[in-house]
Amino acid sequence: MRFGITARACLVGTSCLLTAIGLAAASARAGSIWEQAIPPSGTVPLGLETPMRVPADNPQTQAKIALGRRLFFDRALSVDGSTSCATCHDPASGFADAQMVAVGVQGRAGRRNSPTLVNRGYGELFFWDGRRPTLEAQVLDPIADVNELGSSVDVVASKLQRNATYAGEFRRVFGAPVSPVFLGRALASYVRTIQSGDSPFDRFMAGDRSALSAEQQIGFRVFRGRGLCTTCHTGATLTDEKFHNTGVAWNGEVFRDDGRAAITGQVDDRGAFKTPTLREVARTAPYMHNGSLQTLDDVVDFYVRGGRQNPNLDPELMPLKITAAEKTALAAFMRALTGTVTEGR
Repeated sequence: MRFGITARACLVGTSCLLTAIGLAAASARAGSIWEQAIPPSGTVPLGLETPMRVPADNPQTQAKIALGRRLFFDRALSVDGSTSCATCHDPASGFADAQMVAVGVQGRAGRRNSPTLVNRGYGELFFWDGRRPTLEAQVLDPIADVNELGSSVDVVASKLQRNATYAGEFRRVFGAPVSPVFLGRALASYVRTIQSGDSPFDRFMAGDRSALSAEQQIGFRVFRGRGLCTTCHTGATLTDEKFHNTGVAWNGEVFRDDGRAAITGQVDDRGAFKTPTLREVARTAPYMHNGSLQTLDDVVDFYVRGGRQNPNLDPELMPLKITAAEKTALAAFMRALTGTVTEGR
């Protein structure tokens, strides 16, 4: 897939080079487990293509992507046939949804907001707490979550195998019956095709100085300057793929959600959550891991205040000295990160 994000979209020249070096080093360390791959062509790119790491045992194919797409939108993956992956990752909402937290079968509410899936093929760890290392593992968890699809992976695989159409498709794509492993590989292959690029920001970085309004250009300067946004939202995907405590989970006395610490067991990770991509951010409200902030203006205000004080607050967070006009411009810039979303190709 040709990717609509350019190497020139890195926000600071030196950091862009360091990011590229870091990705190359990570790829080299991965050895034969991963292969550098660009899936079949999709959206028209601006500038250089960005290679995506795809597992060597799950190469992208059009047949596999088509199967994964069908599964993604099929409510048969839920225990009662009421929900699908697309229920919480709606294309109309930037592959997120408009709920504070995910709502699954029988109206059951989960603990966290549904993050967007755009460009997650470029991710490193998955879920707000980073508990899964691959998309192949991540895509299966919602099936077994009692508050999401409410079934089990084995039950769904057996159900699909009893469906003559699905049984035939899995046989054609994988040369084998439906299994949890192949179910995960098909879904992950489709998710890797969900990509966003060709935004006004991309066009601006490619040389079209009219692509951003004067206000958005002011917001861009704040974003990479006194707003300190590029501390966490960096590189072409606008996320450092790391975990930070901004205080959202702190209620003044305790952490409502331990976040990353539930996975690592490290006290210092309490209240830390993965940096979300800002691609398509104007379409994915509400915001934060718990959906507690309703608008981009609310998000800007939160960070201008320096987040919420707590024992583990990220040291990079501090009150910001920016004007009301600059706050408005910063939100306007983030709306310029809305581009063309492609999927299934």
